[in-house]
Amino acid sequence: MLRILQDFETAIGGAVRLSPLVLVGPGLAAVIVGLFIWLGGLGFRKLLVAVAGAICGGICGFFAIGQNIVSAAFAAVLAAALAMVFERLFIAILTAALAAVFAFVVLAGPYVENSQQATPISPGEVSVQGPAISTRESVEKMKAYIINAGQRIKHAGLQMPVYRWAIIMVLALIFIVAGFYLWRLASALCCSVLGTTLIFAGMILLLLYKGALPVSIICSKTSFYVTVFIAMTAFGTSGQLLLCKRSKTRSAGKRQIDKNKQEPNRTKESWRTA
Repeated sequence: MLRILQDFETAIGGAVRLSPLVLVGPGLAAVIVGLFIWLGGLGFRKLLVAVAGAICGGICGFFAIGQNIVSAAFAAVLAAALAMVFERLFIAILTAALAAVFAFVVLAGPYVENSQQATPISPGEVSVQGPAISTRESVEKMKAYIINAGQRIKHAGLQMPVYRWAIIMVLALIFIVAGFYLWRLASALCCSVLGTTLIFAGMILLLLYKGALPVSIICSKTSFYVTVFIAMTAFGTSGQLLLCKRSKTRSAGKRQIDKNKQEPNRTKESWRTA
């Protein structure tokens, strides 16, 4: 799956010429939101569910409805509202979806490697020399590449044998059941995985704007960065569970203290009444 990102990195070669709003803006937003989701955890569950729902809805809306910003924004708002209403169900579905996505990335990797670009982009189309292109042109180029990447992923999925799809479905089923019965753990894990993914994506965009080759570096040291991803996910998950537990303990202690303070007053009032 990294092949698609590496093709993008090669295609835009001189990413420093793209409008800063296209790479720097989304990159910073992804890092900030990712850090919040990664470390916020269960303490801000409602808000995090809304953000996660908006992200998932926006991605699905872009590819499924009309491949334009309006449809993506509408789907994001609708998904955020539904996620807040059906919070527990959304967490279970999100857990299964994340498991399915990562399983697809692993199992469909060889087929993506062999897929051809549906809309080839010339590596020299954006060069370092000359003035920077406008924001509108930059958005159009990014949109064309996203559509192209979606077509390549779809083509790779069609080439995958049935047994690989069966593995993905079984994993999704296992995680959706686990999401219902281990809801707190599933919530923390989803936030941690989603936050870590956004941090990685944001850093890649920022480094691309600086003219670096982050995807090529990741491809050359895949095992190292996979280990970093897993370590960040584990740290975020455990941190959220511990902080949430401590927060609940403090709240329970505060309620007990308030209750104890009210007891003498009730006793005194009952004595006077008697």
